[in-house]
Amino acid sequence: MVTLLLTLILGLFAGMLFLNVYFRVKVLKTYKILVQNRVEFGAAHVFNRQKMEEEIIPRYPHLRQPILDFSNHMQYSIRMATVLIALITLFGAVLMYFRE
Repeated sequence: MVTLLLTLILGLFAGMLFLNVYFRVKVLKTYKILVQNRVEFGAAHVFNRQKMEEEIIPRYPHLRQPILDFSNHMQYSIRMATVLIALITLFGAVLMYFRE
């Protein structure tokens, strides 16, 4: 039982870690495009799509897709990191409970 649980925990952890790294790489690629074009916006714009559409997109209409991609990838990466932290905590608690 403990071996199966440990294997499941390690597999889920590895999968979540891979997904998190994958989306962070996508964020950095999009970020590079935005930096090269000197696009500037704050964290409030990243998390508020309406504010992004109203204030940033009109200034950089030719970069609409990279801007939206960056925002979406950032949000997803943060969600994945949150899930990863929760899983690490949960798995640690489970392993401590079954430790004998």
